[in-house]
Amino acid sequence: MTQLDDKARANILRAMVRIRVAEERISELYREQEMRCPTHLAIGQEAVPAGVSAALEPQDLVFSGHRSHGHYIAKGGDMGAMFAELYGRATGCAAGKGGSQHLIDLACGFMGAAPILSSTISVGVGAAWAAQLDGRREVSAIYFGDGATEEGAFHESLNFAAVLKLPVVFVCENNLYSVHSAMDCRQPDRPVSALGPAHGMPGVTVDGNDPDAVYAAAAEAAARARDGEGPSLIECMTYRWMEHCGPNDDIALGYRTAAELAEWKARDPIPPYAARIGADLDALMSEALAEADAAVAFAKSSPFPEPSELTRHVLPA
Repeated sequence: MTQLDDKARANILRAMVRIRVAEERISELYREQEMRCPTHLAIGQEAVPAGVSAALEPQDLVFSGHRSHGHYIAKGGDMGAMFAELYGRATGCAAGKGGSQHLIDLACGFMGAAPILSSTISVGVGAAWAAQLDGRREVSAIYFGDGATEEGAFHESLNFAAVLKLPVVFVCENNLYSVHSAMDCRQPDRPVSALGPAHGMPGVTVDGNDPDAVYAAAAEAAARARDGEGPSLIECMTYRWMEHCGPNDDIALGYRTAAELAEWKARDPIPPYAARIGADLDALMSEALAEADAAVAFAKSSPFPEPSELTRHVLPA
């Protein structure tokens, strides 16, 4: 496993800060009702995509679900194109047709996000199979939540990837809730990572709020996949601060407590990592805020798609 140097750690911190600032800006502006798409925020979970992407190569591919902003930004996505997509503008990364839940940017290897639970897992496995058949040293990193592990597509995909030893890194962001349902009422008392060995691949659980721990697991899994040794499953324990879908908190709903949220906010991954590497967090925040301001201005000044674009890229019935 390649050890992280100072530059790599600085890049991880910068990615976390950019993700945090972008999502906080979405939360702030969503109330204006100009973003006419559902949006799922991952504030609090930034260490996972930052750590995983640090272990990937430019040619590697990323697949995501409905909570995808951080995955896109960490893989090298353009913040302006992301905001333009949320505003439904023609300059968006999906030409204004997808919104928050359907980001895609082939230029940076972000192959797509979709809100149907577990739906991109099999697609990512298919891409890994294509890479294997073509002899490319290319890895598919597939993000999904703990709820997706209860879908048949998840188990079928892990089985298929294990049988063919496909170059896949399965990344479960376990934030303890599937919408409003806690883990203990949905799954038995065992880690999600145990499903890896059950399907014939390594499985590991890491602190998803520690980017170094996430990176170490992802780097080992990516190297294993690239060397033809097959897939791995990484369970990253983390927590979303905001409601399942939307810009607000949801403590009043009663499915989780204010004390639990406060405990996880105290484990914010960003300040301790900045302290660990001796970085100027204020300067990074200022830089990210300026980038977000420019991204929003770009989005709001961009045109809407022409009506003639409605059926372009749509397969005929």
